[in-house]
Amino acid sequence: MQPSAIQTLIQNEIPDAKITIATNDNIHYHATVISARFKGLSKLKQHRLVYNALREELKVKIHALQLTTKTPEESTA
Repeated sequence: MQPSAIQTLIQNEIPDAKITIATNDNIHYHATVISARFKGLSKLKQHRLVYNALREELKVKIHALQLTTKTPEESTA
Protein backbone atom coordinates (compact mmCIF):
# COMPACT_ATOMS: atom_id res chain seq x y z
CA MET A 1 0.00 0.00 0.00
CA GLN A 2 1.39 3.36 -0.96
CA PRO A 3 1.90 5.97 1.79
CA SER A 4 -0.24 8.45 -0.16
CA ALA A 5 -3.23 6.07 0.07
CA ILE A 6 -2.80 5.82 3.84
CA GLN A 7 -2.54 9.59 4.06
CA THR A 8 -5.77 10.00 2.09
CA LEU A 9 -7.68 7.59 4.33
CA ILE A 10 -6.52 9.38 7.47
CA GLN A 11 -7.28 12.78 5.91
CA ASN A 12 -10.83 11.63 5.14
CA GLU A 13 -11.37 10.76 8.81
CA ILE A 14 -9.44 13.73 10.27
CA PRO A 15 -9.70 16.55 7.68
CA ASP A 16 -7.48 19.07 9.48
CA ALA A 17 -4.64 16.58 10.00
CA LYS A 18 -1.09 17.18 8.90
CA ILE A 19 0.22 13.71 8.08
CA THR A 20 3.63 12.28 7.36
CA ILE A 21 3.99 8.61 6.42
CA ALA A 22 7.34 6.82 6.33
CA THR A 23 8.01 3.29 5.04
CA ASN A 24 10.86 1.23 3.66
CA ASP A 25 8.83 -1.68 2.31
CA ASN A 26 5.17 -0.62 1.90
CA ILE A 27 3.95 -2.98 4.65
CA HIS A 28 5.59 -1.41 7.73
CA TYR A 29 4.73 2.25 8.31
CA HIS A 30 5.32 5.10 10.71
CA ALA A 31 2.62 7.76 10.63
CA THR A 32 2.90 11.12 12.32
CA VAL A 33 -0.50 12.79 12.58
CA ILE A 34 -0.98 16.32 13.92
CA SER A 35 -4.54 17.51 14.47
CA ALA A 36 -6.45 19.97 16.63
CA ARG A 37 -9.04 17.22 16.96
CA PHE A 38 -6.65 15.44 19.36
CA LYS A 39 -6.83 18.26 21.90
CA GLY A 40 -8.06 16.94 25.25
CA LEU A 41 -7.95 13.28 24.13
CA SER A 42 -5.72 10.63 25.65
CA LYS A 43 -3.08 9.08 23.39
CA LEU A 44 -5.22 5.95 23.27
CA LYS A 45 -8.22 7.89 21.94
CA GLN A 46 -6.02 9.77 19.47
CA HIS A 47 -4.66 6.48 18.13
CA ARG A 48 -8.15 5.00 17.93
CA LEU A 49 -9.21 7.84 15.64
CA VAL A 50 -6.37 7.03 13.27
CA TYR A 51 -6.87 3.26 13.49
CA ASN A 52 -10.56 3.76 12.72
CA ALA A 53 -9.63 5.47 9.46
CA LEU A 54 -7.47 2.47 8.50
CA ARG A 55 -9.55 -0.36 9.95
CA GLU A 56 -9.99 -2.32 6.68
CA GLU A 57 -6.40 -1.84 5.53
CA LEU A 58 -5.04 -2.97 8.90
CA LYS A 59 -6.75 -6.33 8.34
CA VAL A 60 -4.83 -7.14 5.15
CA LYS A 61 -2.62 -4.45 3.60
CA ILE A 62 -0.79 -2.93 6.56
CA HIS A 63 1.37 -5.33 8.51
CA ALA A 64 2.64 -2.83 11.11
CA LEU A 65 1.83 0.79 11.91
CA GLN A 66 3.70 2.92 14.41
CA LEU A 67 1.82 6.07 15.33
CA THR A 68 2.90 9.42 16.64
CA THR A 69 -0.05 11.71 17.34
CA LYS A 70 0.14 15.31 18.50
CA THR A 71 -1.93 18.45 18.77
CA PRO A 72 -0.63 21.47 16.85
CA GLU A 73 0.59 22.92 20.16
CA GLU A 74 2.56 19.77 20.96
CA SER A 75 4.15 19.73 17.53
CA THR A 76 5.71 23.17 18.03
CA ALA A 77 6.97 22.51 21.55
